[in-house]
Amino acid sequence: MSVYQPTLKQLQYLVALHEHEHFGRAAEASFVSQSTLSAGLRDLETLLGVVLVERTKRNVRFTPLGNAVVAKAHRILREAEELSDLIHASSQPLCGEIRMSVIPTIAPFLLPRMLPRLRQERPNLKLFLREEPSAQAMESLHHGRADCVLLALPFACGEVEKETIELDALFVAFPKDDPRDPPAEISPELIDENRLLLLEDGHCLKDHALSACNRPELRASATMIGTSLHTLVQMVDNGLGLTMLPEMALDAGILNGTNVIARPLKSDTANREIALVWRRNSPRSEEFRLLAEELRAG
Repeated sequence: MSVYQPTLKQLQYLVALHEHEHFGRAAEASFVSQSTLSAGLRDLETLLGVVLVERTKRNVRFTPLGNAVVAKAHRILREAEELSDLIHASSQPLCGEIRMSVIPTIAPFLLPRMLPRLRQERPNLKLFLREEPSAQAMESLHHGRADCVLLALPFACGEVEKETIELDALFVAFPKDDPRDPPAEISPELIDENRLLLLEDGHCLKDHALSACNRPELRASATMIGTSLHTLVQMVDNGLGLTMLPEMALDAGILNGTNVIARPLKSDTANREIALVWRRNSPRSEEFRLLAEELRAG
């Protein structure tokens, strides 16, 4: 009996619709017209003889079978991509496209320092960057939307390989006129939990900062409101509290033009590990290790 085999393009359309939950946005992400994407999915359902997507005027709802097919499609597309990567990896290293996700507490501070030199020394490398929080970045990696991720550890990454780029120390930032300004380092015991401002949930720097302090009451009392480190600095500059910043942000001049100063956090775990991670057993592993070397040199 002849069984219809879905094409990779049809599976890509299906995955895009599942991700965006909207035909127009899925078509835009797939670089095709909405009618082309819709026709491709209708052909897929007709040839398979099943309904994968329930269509209404207001929303898109996947059937249970549709969700199962999407999960399988992610794996098939990733395998197809790794087949291409295997061929690509046999050619010149760091040549061609690499899609890298970078978390928001690294991207604006490390990338400006690194990208100009990388463009000059690796002119054939096309590095496509996507800024997203750690959980979304790892989902992108395991679903094949990203080839590698630049993030801060510890973080639950699943089955990955990694190369450490650097250790990034944590500092406590507060207004210059704060009467409790210590001369050198700030121990966790000196941090007023009622004045501590941190990034909102979804940013791993929040967890790294709280873990370094090892004070459970901070997690319960800290105000987790900032959407970016720049926002937190502005809040501290306006006398709303204090916060924690990574050294790379300080080196990049995040406190320039403010009345905020920073002191090192005195703790054995007052740092985060900046690392490049990629899927385990990727055929491009050696290329990613070379990219990590380039990042370290920056």
